[in-house]
Amino acid sequence: MDFGRPIDVRPLFPVERAELLALLGTLDEDAWHAPTPCPGWSVHDLVAHVVHDYLRRLSGGRDGWTGGWIPVPDAELGPVLNRANDEFVAAARGLSPRVLIGLLAGFGPQLDQYWASCDLEAPGLTVSWAVPDVPAPTWLDIAREYTEFWVHQQQIRAAVGRPGADSRRLMHPVVDAFLRALPRALDGAAGSSVTVFVTAPIDEAWTARRNSEGWSVRPGPDASPDVRLELAPDTLWQVATRGIEPADARERTKVDGEESLAAAALGLVSIVR
Repeated sequence: MDFGRPIDVRPLFPVERAELLALLGTLDEDAWHAPTPCPGWSVHDLVAHVVHDYLRRLSGGRDGWTGGWIPVPDAELGPVLNRANDEFVAAARGLSPRVLIGLLAGFGPQLDQYWASCDLEAPGLTVSWAVPDVPAPTWLDIAREYTEFWVHQQQIRAAVGRPGADSRRLMHPVVDAFLRALPRALDGAAGSSVTVFVTAPIDEAWTARRNSEGWSVRPGPDASPDVRLELAPDTLWQVATRGIEPADARERTKVDGEESLAAAALGLVSIVR
C-alpha cells in the first residue's frame, strides 16, 4: 500500500502538550464549563477525552491490554469509539480540573517514552480515513494520534477565546497527515492530478496523482494539474475534521481548474466518523 512519505512527529508531543498545560493552568471554573466545537462536550469533557486517549494508547500499545475491547471492521468503528469516548467522558465529570491536568502531565511523558520505543516502519493500527482495513505503518498511526491531540487543543482554545499552538512547526505535520486522506477522497474521481496549496504559515503544496493503481499524494506542486486549490491551514484541518462542511470550505478556497475534482478533494475526512 502507498502511504506516502514517512513523517516522525514524536519530538512534537511534549511541545504540543506543554502549550496545552500552560493554557489549562490559566482557566477559571467558567472556562472549564464552556461549550466546545465538539457537540455536547465542554472544555472539561474535551480534556477528559484527551486523558482517555493517553490511557488507551498506553494500555493497549505499551502494555498489550485489550480489556473489554472488541475489534470491529472499520465501517463499524465510529459508533464503537463514540460510545467508549462518551462513557469515559461522563465518568470523568467527577474529576476536578486539577486532577485532569495532573493526569495529562503525569501520563504524557510515559506516552512519549512509548512512542520513542516504537519501530516507525512496523505495522501499526489501521488509519481508516487513509487506507481502511489495512494496518498502517506505525509512523502514520502515531501521526494520527498527534493530529488528534493538536486538533483538540485548537478546539479548547476556540472555546475559551485563546488562539495559539498554531506555529508552522506544530501545524505542518497535521496538514501533512490530513492530506493522506486525499487519495481516498478522490477515489473514483475522473482526473490525473490535484494540487493543494496551503497558505501561511505552511506555504507548501501537495499533489495527488493518479496512476493505474489509483491515487497517491506527495509533497510538491504539479506544473499543470487538473485543478489547483489554495486554502488556509485552518480551512483544511477544519473541513478534514468536519468542524466545517465542504460547502463552507469551498467558499474559503481559491480554485483554478476542474470544479468536480475540487469538490471531491474538499470532501476529504481525516477522522473516524
